Amino acid sequence: MTEPPKPAPGKSGPLVAFYRDGAPDDAGRTLAEILAWDDDRLEAIHDFIQWLFPLPEPSGANPAAPILDPASIRTFQASLAMQNRLRQSFDRMLRFYGLHQVSSPSGITVDRAPNFAARAQNWLRPMNHNHLRLTRILRSTLILGREPESKALFRALNAIYREFPDRIPARTHASGAAPQVPDRDPL
Repeated sequence: MTEPPKPAPGKSGPLVAFYRDGAPDDAGRTLAEILAWDDDRLEAIHDFIQWLFPLPEPSGANPAAPILDPASIRTFQASLAMQNRLRQSFDRMLRFYGLHQVSSPSGITVDRAPNFAARAQNWLRPMNHNHLRLTRILRSTLILGREPESKALFRALNAIYREFPDRIPARTHASGAAPQVPDRDPL
């Protein structure tokens, strides 16, 4: 099994280089390239989500993907540019799911987009790998300093779960209630 890359002392890790410096991921793709993909490509390719929404644990689906370490987390949380790029990743994946973010004086909400019904056909069904992606997005955004977005997405998913409880496993639904707990099996 391939180990996730580790930064050399005094150098930024691959996740920081990817998000801050525009460096490519391990497959040679930049953040800008991935964010420009159409929905079909986002659905068909499975090894990008670990780069867009990294976690402190290795991925079972992509064990070679880099993992967050404390220094990378601090860098993400302190960098306005990286926060903005993480928000762009979040917004892109919301569009993939047929959702969109709305900011108002009372805070951030995630609502269903006009194309929700069409997009939901892709992921709103039992045992779909996108449920694990959503769990990853919830946890990663929370860890990396985008708590309002993480909570807004969870509220939206919670409403969808209440409407379609037979289409989202209870385990996936429960994982969002405490997304900071690393005892889940993230994608």
